[in-house]
Amino acid sequence: MVFNTLGRRLEVFEPFNPPLVGMYVCGPTVYDETHLGHLRTFIAFDGIKRYLRLAGYDVIHVQNITDIDDKIIRRAREEGRDWRELADHYARSYLEVLEEVGVRVHYHPRVTEHIREIIDFIQVLIDKGFAYVAPSGSVYFDVDKYIYYGELSGRRSREQWRQEEEFAAEKRHPYDFALWKAAKPGEPWWESPWGRGRPGWHIECSVMSTRFLGERIDIHGGAQDLIFPHHENEKAQSEAALGVRPWVRYWLHAGYLTIRGEKMSKSLGNIIPAREALKKWGPRAVRLWILSTRYRAQMDYSEQALEEARELAERLSRAAQLVSRLARQLGPAHSITDKELAVARKLTRDLKGFHEEMAKDFNMSGALRHVRSTLSTIFEDVASTTNSALALLALDNLRAYNEVLGVIDEELSQAHWEQAIPLDQLVDLIVEVRSELRKMKMYQLSDAIREKLMKLGIRLLDYKDRTEWYIERQS
Repeated sequence: MVFNTLGRRLEVFEPFNPPLVGMYVCGPTVYDETHLGHLRTFIAFDGIKRYLRLAGYDVIHVQNITDIDDKIIRRAREEGRDWRELADHYARSYLEVLEEVGVRVHYHPRVTEHIREIIDFIQVLIDKGFAYVAPSGSVYFDVDKYIYYGELSGRRSREQWRQEEEFAAEKRHPYDFALWKAAKPGEPWWESPWGRGRPGWHIECSVMSTRFLGERIDIHGGAQDLIFPHHENEKAQSEAALGVRPWVRYWLHAGYLTIRGEKMSKSLGNIIPAREALKKWGPRAVRLWILSTRYRAQMDYSEQALEEARELAERLSRAAQLVSRLARQLGPAHSITDKELAVARKLTRDLKGFHEEMAKDFNMSGALRHVRSTLSTIFEDVASTTNSALALLALDNLRAYNEVLGVIDEELSQAHWEQAIPLDQLVDLIVEVRSELRKMKMYQLSDAIREKLMKLGIRLLDYKDRTEWYIERQS
């Protein structure tokens, strides 16, 4: 079940051509650094994509880069820079941030690379009577010609549609929106049948989404503040030009990221740059923190919550190392005790519960309860087992969770453990020697071994009858 903004209701997820899912997410306008509010959207939709893949779908993920826009032109003028150089700089920075937090997009189309397709799309709208050319050479969408306008946002009256005050005098209606903007002195431009100019904001996403995903899209996503006018306008011009309805089957929108209840935005001056947060908390903690809340719920910036996310990342890393080592070291299981069977059932219930929560409109907060439950079971029960079946079940749980969370890839990779085997055996030997020293009450020497291992990034956990170890990673 997914919550469709169009209709404001939960609906059964049925893509147009299963198991293929086409997902388009509105990306950044690259005139400044990526901030946490942007990451909230990008990581949330990455989690959605990852769960759909876990559930058996083949997802094609497209996320655009707006590299020509009023804001880019304005910032370039303010800084005395070429607009292309400015856009390229912030586009590179954005892509580096995405890589750091593990968001991998199949296609990242840029507006300036699709000008010809945009012009052709606008011409179709003109030919069909949905758009008109103004005396200046700008082209506008005639909102009154599209009878379903306001359907997505719930704004059904013309008084609620007013937008783009600039050039209002040459519009047929004040709520008509620009498809093509005639060039002003000193602005970048491209040749078109209507004169020199550049694309309006909304047309780019209609063109690039259909260019990469076809005339019907399963999921169109973005932040909630894009519902109107951006997505409303996209929907109108796409259904008008393509002659399909619905153009998008499911409209999904990420909730706002707030600071003390206020939306994080550049206009309010309360943004936290993504790089600053990643440096302080680490990409795994930031990723887990964002994924700890259902994608469409509002979430408030909280350093306590980020610290909890960092601790969760550490527990996941420890658990993955522990069960991976047990799964390799323990022999085949030929029988199981009642107590071990109860542990196995707990692990099975948690994995089932994780899927059930994610199937309820990607309820990550509910799904994480089962992740934490599995971690408790691993450290309380699986850690002391001699039964490989429990280690393998726990490993399966962690692999499934990580398909969505994406924070313990290294710990779960075969290559990691092939490289770690010599270290694995060496640390086991050191831990065994230290345990003997503890039995002989040579605590000063055993503590010195613990401290030296800690400096090497190897942490020991002493239990009543055993010692476990794990490699500490940065969050």
